[in-house]
Amino acid sequence: MDDEEIIGRFWERSESAICALDAKYAKYCRSIAYNILGNAEETEEVLNDAYSRVWNAIPPERPKQLRAFIGKIARNLSLDRLAKTKASKRGGGQMDLILSELAECIADRRNPYDELAETAAITDALNTFLAEQSVQNRRVFVRRYWRAVSLEAIAGDCGMSIGQVKSILFRMRKKLRQHLESEGIDL
Repeated sequence: MDDEEIIGRFWERSESAICALDAKYAKYCRSIAYNILGNAEETEEVLNDAYSRVWNAIPPERPKQLRAFIGKIARNLSLDRLAKTKASKRGGGQMDLILSELAECIADRRNPYDELAETAAITDALNTFLAEQSVQNRRVFVRRYWRAVSLEAIAGDCGMSIGQVKSILFRMRKKLRQHLESEGIDL
């Protein structure tokens, strides 16, 4: 079933929309949540919460890309749960390591007003930066920093060594920092 049909079912308030969403995107959302949380039970809870959020959001929302819509919800719920449960301190997901890798590019903003003021500018700059990268580099970057995939999994999926993946990410973080500075974004 295509995304428009699934969205149509949500608009009709048909419970079959959840089943169709699960059939098409459960594996994708589960991988995002598990990579962040490192816990199967919490991952399933996030998946259920994500479906509930989609049910409550459609309507009135009509997402252009359902995969990105559900993926973002699953990712945000996972990050919220990680903050609450401190899963990474119990040997969970990858987020502490990933955030430390990105710390050299984007400063930690403790003031929520500053964060809100710069969110759009950072998003635009990041999208521009990624559009300028090769398809392979963009995939490696997004899998690592958006989907929280381990270096080992990225290397295996892309047919590279872990060293090659680390090298790509290092160079991209350096270029991202330069790009953000050239856009006037305070680091």
